[in-house]
Amino acid sequence: MTALIATDLDRTMIYSRTAMGDAQFATLDTVCVEIYQNAPLSYMADAAVDLLRRLARAAVVVPTTTRTPAQYERIDLPGGPFRYAVVSNGGRILVDGTDDPAWRRHVESEVAGAGATLDEVLAELRTRIDDSWVTALRTADDLFCYLVVDTSAQPTEFLMQWHDWCAARGWTVSQQGRKIYATPQPVTKSAAVAEVRRRLVADGTIDAAALLYAAGDGWLDTDLLLAADHAIRPRHGELESLGWSAPGLTVTDETGALAGIEILRWFGERCGLGDDAPAAARAN
Repeated sequence: MTALIATDLDRTMIYSRTAMGDAQFATLDTVCVEIYQNAPLSYMADAAVDLLRRLARAAVVVPTTTRTPAQYERIDLPGGPFRYAVVSNGGRILVDGTDDPAWRRHVESEVAGAGATLDEVLAELRTRIDDSWVTALRTADDLFCYLVVDTSAQPTEFLMQWHDWCAARGWTVSQQGRKIYATPQPVTKSAAVAEVRRRLVADGTIDAAALLYAAGDGWLDTDLLLAADHAIRPRHGELESLGWSAPGLTVTDETGALAGIEILRWFGERCGLGDDAPAAARAN
């Protein structure tokens, strides 16, 4: 194969009803791809489902997400099962659904001594938050942490001040909707995808000259977008609010789930599927 595709999931491929927007949810034919606590949580447009299935047959697709393994496993992603998935923001690589312990040991080695520990970050974070605007403080995979917040009550100065404190101690801060992440700087999606690529080239699955295409909507996707040969982001989300761009970056015309369709069509065109795109996808 001559293409490797690494794509973020939430708000790039899959959408909650809120992220999709009421108008899109009411007018698009959708498929539920995630159930959580016995209720539907995430969706894809029908056209996106078909495009992703076809794309997975034409190229190597690597789901690449900040979700933990357990959160990722809740998703019934069309086109699967996927041989490789990058989860925990690059903190783990799943191979045929099973954690790769060698990669995890590598990540832990990179993190050790690179900055503040998770316990130190949590201790500081607890001094900066309260119940008036924070719904939950959670740790993920013993690697990073995040807040779930009421954005309408969130202090305007918090994000920048927290960013500055973390940056000085080797951590990255990103807000994606109601979640504010703090992750160690050595833990990146691009490093994990580079390792997946190395393995795929070594076993002959892809050519050494295979191009890397990537998509994502948040700050934690920027290293991956910059590492790709060609990258695309949706016209919504954290990067849109920041006005983030880079040389050669494509930005969708659409927002919400329609942007997901557009991103998949963009991938497909670069894998030789453009002329055969389903009519439902072309119409959107």
